[in-house]
Amino acid sequence: MMDRFFVTLQRLLPHHLISRVTGWAARRRFKPFKNLLIGAFLRLYRINMSEAAITDPFAYPSFNDFFTRLLAPGARPLAGDAATLVSPVDGAVSQSGAIAAGQLLQAKGHEYAVDELLAAPGARFTSGHFATIYLAPYDYHRVHMPLAGTLHSMRYVPGRLYSVGDATTRILPGLFALNERVIFEFRNEQVGAFTLVMVGALNVGSVTTVHAGDVMPLADRKLRSWDYSEPVAFDRGDELARFNLGSTVILLFEPGSIDPAESLAPGTRLRLGQQIARVVT
Repeated sequence: MMDRFFVTLQRLLPHHLISRVTGWAARRRFKPFKNLLIGAFLRLYRINMSEAAITDPFAYPSFNDFFTRLLAPGARPLAGDAATLVSPVDGAVSQSGAIAAGQLLQAKGHEYAVDELLAAPGARFTSGHFATIYLAPYDYHRVHMPLAGTLHSMRYVPGRLYSVGDATTRILPGLFALNERVIFEFRNEQVGAFTLVMVGALNVGSVTTVHAGDVMPLADRKLRSWDYSEPVAFDRGDELARFNLGSTVILLFEPGSIDPAESLAPGTRLRLGQQIARVVT
């Protein structure tokens, strides 16, 4: 009952206004204020600062800098070799499996179309594989490459900013296709096309990319595409983007291209660099 009330309440909230205010506060550099936010966050969550490049949480100029902190070199070694797909984030597997009849599983009893997620035809992924990984507030919030690839296009899709927590995921149909998101489309010589989707959420009003800076949100909130005539190359493990506050990453692979590992079972906790699949040769 409370979960349904929470979801109903979200339908009435001004998502983007709330997220803008949160983002504004997170970027303030007034020392007493940002230290108050960081201190409150540390009391709520157990954060392992020994893994961070800067271990003193109060040394960060703003709460957002603390939240999107870099890891220390070597904190997340990459498993295996070039044919090993690694987790692009720290997080928990929400769902994974086959993309049957063009549908992805969101939660028990809820499926949604890959075309709706991509806001474009996604037939090439039918009978392929997907994985949805949820980043909790205490997780590392930079997103890295699961394998080497060249970025051929990027797309910003406007939408709502519902929470992507467990209650909303279980109750609200098509959640990930409703929320604002950034879609990265890659090619890899071994697996062909693959796609990584960064889904926004309540209080997550911004995605910053390594190659193009801030791409979400756009002021006019209109669908926008970038096609790269000279594709942008990334190595396995390279940083791709970061959530300014946290959310969800969805990976899509073509049929017969990867062999998923047991670590992709729903509910499994993942660390950046951990093996999640092997390339099918």
